[in-house]
Amino acid sequence: MANTLRTTCFLLLVVLLFFDFPSVICLHLSGSWKTTTFFQFLAKFGFQKTNLKDRSQTQGYIYGNITAQFNVTPYVTLAVLDRGYFLEYYGNSTVTQKATACMAMFKKIDGVAYDSQCNDGGSQDLLRKIPCPQGKLCPDEDNPKNVVENFQFSFHVEDLSQPRFWYLSLVACYRDSNCSWKPFEEEVILDYDIWLVNGNPNSKNQNPLEYQFSFDNQDTVEIYLVFLACYMFLTPLQVYAVMRQKHPVTKLFTVGLVFSLCGVLLNMFHCLKFAFDGKGVEIAAIVGGVLDICSQTLLMLLLLLLAKGWAITRKELKNITILFSVWALYGLVHVLLYVWDLTELDVIDDVDAYQTWPGWLMLILRTGIMAWFLFCLRATMAFEHQKSKLEFFLHFGAASLVWFIYLPIVALIALQVPVLWRTKLLLGIVHSANFLAYAVMAHLLWPTRSQQYFLLANEIDLGDELEEFDEAPHNVENRQAPFIRKNSRSLSDSDVFSTHDLANQRIAV
Repeated sequence: MANTLRTTCFLLLVVLLFFDFPSVICLHLSGSWKTTTFFQFLAKFGFQKTNLKDRSQTQGYIYGNITAQFNVTPYVTLAVLDRGYFLEYYGNSTVTQKATACMAMFKKIDGVAYDSQCNDGGSQDLLRKIPCPQGKLCPDEDNPKNVVENFQFSFHVEDLSQPRFWYLSLVACYRDSNCSWKPFEEEVILDYDIWLVNGNPNSKNQNPLEYQFSFDNQDTVEIYLVFLACYMFLTPLQVYAVMRQKHPVTKLFTVGLVFSLCGVLLNMFHCLKFAFDGKGVEIAAIVGGVLDICSQTLLMLLLLLLAKGWAITRKELKNITILFSVWALYGLVHVLLYVWDLTELDVIDDVDAYQTWPGWLMLILRTGIMAWFLFCLRATMAFEHQKSKLEFFLHFGAASLVWFIYLPIVALIALQVPVLWRTKLLLGIVHSANFLAYAVMAHLLWPTRSQQYFLLANEIDLGDELEEFDEAPHNVENRQAPFIRKNSRSLSDSDVFSTHDLANQRIAV
C-alpha cells in the first residue's frame, strides 16, 4: 500500500508540473504586448486604506516603464480603474467592432478621468498615454516630482474609506484631435515593467511582509510562519514515535505529516521571495499545493481505515476496493479543483475556488464521505467490546468529525465575508484545522497510548533491551539456574524454566 501511495503522489506531482499553467499574476509585472491583440488585462491588486495622518506612506503606488523600439504616434492607453468603472469597461472590450468598443469602454470613464487637453476638470487620474519616449517621462506626467525616480510614470492610489481592488490593463485605443476614442490599427510591440505596492517606494520604512502584497494576501507570510513553526515542532516528535513504533498506521500518518510540513515550507519560501522581488517562485507554490493535497488525502485515507477498525479491531479489511475507490475519487476531485483554481478561475470575478462547480462537488463528496465514515465507525464500535479500544474510537470519532465537517461550514460562511478578507480567512482556518487534526492524531497514536489497542505485535521492538538484560552479569551466572515456585508440590518439566527463556520471550503490545 505504501508503494501505491508514493506512486500516486509522484504521478500527481508530474502531471501538475507539466500542465500548462498561466503565469501567476504578481506585483512586479514584466513582459511584452502586441497592440493587435487590442486588450490586455494585467493585474488585480488590493490597495490598503490610506491613513490621512500619514498619507504619503500609506498610499498605494503603481509605477514603471512602458516603451517601444521606435516612437509611436498616436499613443495607446494604460488604464488603472476601480471595480465600479472596470466592469463596464471590461465588458465592452469584447465588442467585435473595435471603433464601437473604444467608445463604449471609455464612455463612463470620460466624465471623471483627467486629461490636460480633453477633460481638464477631471477629478481622477486613471489613464496614461503609452508608450513613453525612451529615457523620458510619459506625456501625461506633468509633475516630475510625483514620479518615482528612474521610472517613466506613477499613479498614486488613495482609498480613504476602505481597502479596494484596482484593475490594471492595456488597450489599443487613443483620443484623436477631436477627443474621440479611436482604435489603434498598427501592430506595435510594447515592453512593460510595472510595480504595484502598498506604501511609498521612496521610503525605507516599509513593512517588508506587506509592502509587495495585495491587501487580500497581506498577512499570509505571518500565517505560514506560524504553521511552519507548529509543524517543525510536531514532525520531529512524530518521527521519534514512528522509530519506536514501526507500525503501518503510524508510518502512513507520518508520511502525511511530512507532506504537510514540506507544503508549508515551500509556500513559505515562495511568499518570502515574493516579499522581496514581487514575483516569488511559482514552481515552489505549485509543488507546495500538490504536497498539501497529498497530505489531506492521506489523512482522509487514514481516518477511513481506522474507522473500519484496521489494525485495531481487524487485521484485514473486506471491500477494500470500495474504500480505495472512494478515496481516489475524492483525491481526483481535489486535484480538479486545484487545477481549476489555477487555470480557469477568472481573477476579475470576486469568487473563490469553493464557489465554482468543482468546489461544490468536492464539498458534497466530502460530506458524503463523512456520513460513510460515521457509518463505518458505528459498525466497528458495535463489533468491539474492549474498553480501551472503545475509548479510543470515541475520541478518534469526535476529532475526525470536526475535521470532516469544518470545510463545508467555512465555505458557506466565506460567502458572507468580503473578498478582501476571504483569502486570508480561508487560509488560516484550513491550515488550523489540518494541523489540529494531525496534533490530535499524534496524541492518540503515541506509542505509550496506542499499544493498548493496536492488534499487531511489531509496534515496539524491545529486542535490544531484552538482549542487554540477558547479558547482564547476574543473568549470565544464573542462566541455567531453575526458577522454582514457592511451595510447589514437586518439580516437573512444566514447573522448571530458565531465566534465559524468560528474557527472550516476545512481549505483544
